[in-house]
Amino acid sequence: MLNLERRRARRPSLLACLGGLLAAAAVGLSAYASHGIAEPLAQSHVNTAALFAFGHGVALAALGATQQNRVGKLALSVLLLGTLLFSGSLVAGAVWQFRTGLAPVGGSALMLGWVVYAFNALRR
Repeated sequence: MLNLERRRARRPSLLACLGGLLAAAAVGLSAYASHGIAEPLAQSHVNTAALFAFGHGVALAALGATQQNRVGKLALSVLLLGTLLFSGSLVAGAVWQFRTGLAPVGGSALMLGWVVYAFNALRR
């Protein structure tokens, strides 16, 4: 049993990897908002998107490798999807003037992901 636990601990985590990439992209988004966008509202939207992407990217990077059960992985996957929808919608609206209709869906997914994660933490 101990060897199985060691193998799981060393196993690569796609969610942790994607979290790291999301946090890296957020740093780039923040720089773009500061140096490449002149309009204040668009700049604010991109900064908000970067903030959410960075925070959730760090959470995924830290928590991704720790989740061994399906519910925990599902919770983090919902967080990833929510972040992509929320932040992506804000950036698309600011940069390409797309509608930001997916931002509320992404925000709801973020809340759902955290609630599922919280309840899963009680199950352990």
